[in-house]
Amino acid sequence: MSIIEQAIERMAHLKRAGVDIGPPDEKTEPTAGGRAEPEMRPAKAETLQESRVEVIHTEVASSSRDVTSRYVELDLARLDMMGLVVPSAPRSQIAEEFRVIKRPILANAHGKGAAPVDNGNLIMVTSSVPGEGKSFNSINLAMSIAMEMDNRVLLVDADVARPSILNLLGLPPARGLMDVLLEEGVGLPDVMLRTNVEKLTLLPAGMMHKNATELLASGAMRSLLVELAHRYSDRIIIFDSPPLMVTTEAPVLAQSMGQLVMVVEAGRTTHTMVKQALSKVQGCPVKMLVLNKARYARTDGYYGYYGYGYGYGNDARGAGLGGKAA
Repeated sequence: MSIIEQAIERMAHLKRAGVDIGPPDEKTEPTAGGRAEPEMRPAKAETLQESRVEVIHTEVASSSRDVTSRYVELDLARLDMMGLVVPSAPRSQIAEEFRVIKRPILANAHGKGAAPVDNGNLIMVTSSVPGEGKSFNSINLAMSIAMEMDNRVLLVDADVARPSILNLLGLPPARGLMDVLLEEGVGLPDVMLRTNVEKLTLLPAGMMHKNATELLASGAMRSLLVELAHRYSDRIIIFDSPPLMVTTEAPVLAQSMGQLVMVVEAGRTTHTMVKQALSKVQGCPVKMLVLNKARYARTDGYYGYYGYGYGYGNDARGAGLGGKAA
């Protein structure tokens, strides 16, 4: 169907819906009985075609606002040197580890897990306390999933008090989550950053605000999460969130998530801390643990990182493969 045919069909729909699309160009001429009757004149072909094309362009712009997203270039060589997962090194040790981590996460997101998961595509990455490597793991998980054939990823920096995603990726500060929550007229597509990793999009934390952490627990944030879940239902959305033991906002944010990945630092985070942190989370059906900075001796004499497991409901057990935290 051509653009003009689409426009004509659209105008017919509007007319049937009772929308006034404007009077035709007409001229009144007296009839034999003295009464003026409208004489219909055909519109100029060029003008009619331009108006129809404008209708189509308007509809396309309103239905795919992602085109307004800004493009940024990630220095993949730099990220590789930092020990992050990158598409150019799909068989690195860290890539292999996160390949194992993401499998149950993707299964839950696509309804192929042990049980159905509401909002399974909303995944929160957190920790008990700062410094355990949650942002490093958030980026690696997002990168690894973006390397899949059939998955697109949106990585959200929701640690608005101490944002670090853009800094770790070597990018300057940019508008983001806080701007959408605080400024009228700023929408999600306006602040998203498309990257040279084709299936990876970023949503920065945005402007600093004195009540930034409180905004995570606000009604506006809940509405935004609903919009994310429905508008981008075809994407895996990963939230790098504040630590659970530091703020009250992180547990509130977790209530809207379908899955929670908790990073546990080997040799530092105690079993009691893990239990206390997880006890703060209510409503999130799937909780997984990633054991970070755990070293094990390999047969070649070098050290690696290992451990994996996950649980449902309030009984999360085990540890997950983890890489070296930045």
